[in-house]
Amino acid sequence: MQKKLIFDSDLLDITLGRLCEQLIENHSSFENCVILGLQPRGIYLAEMIQKKLKKLSKKDIPIGFLDTTFYRDDFRRRDTPAKASETKVPFVIEGKDVVLIDDVLYTGRTVRAALDAMIAFGRPSKVELLVLVDRTNTRDLPISADYVGKFVNTLESQRVLVELQAQGYKQNRIWLIDKE
Repeated sequence: MQKKLIFDSDLLDITLGRLCEQLIENHSSFENCVILGLQPRGIYLAEMIQKKLKKLSKKDIPIGFLDTTFYRDDFRRRDTPAKASETKVPFVIEGKDVVLIDDVLYTGRTVRAALDAMIAFGRPSKVELLVLVDRTNTRDLPISADYVGKFVNTLESQRVLVELQAQGYKQNRIWLIDKE
């Protein structure tokens, strides 16, 4: 198995800072904005973004976690049943600007499922997508991110491995791995 480092801890911090500056530029006051991290791994990135936004903008932006397991179009097609994670959305998203956050944009199916799952909490005014890694040339659905940390050209035989300290790793690193 070959591993190529695409983000080290320093580059990740710089990239998160850039993404936050873009959010500040587009949402300035954040008065009508909420953050939804997609379970299971997008929640860590969402918490990192929220913390950095609070430091930069002095605004406390509401955050929630959204599980898409039962909204996926491949839910009943898996060999082993998918395990659901916690959905925690302590606010109504009716009329809000929602920033969906996930670590990797791959086929677009998780984002499609998130759009369906989100409706249970109201109809948002606007939905934007922020991802750390956009795997180009792998989309099954016509979904694109509004905010991207890094575009990475990948093959189907590769995967992106995100290791964050919030998940228990020693340091923040993101790898491109060739499957064997």
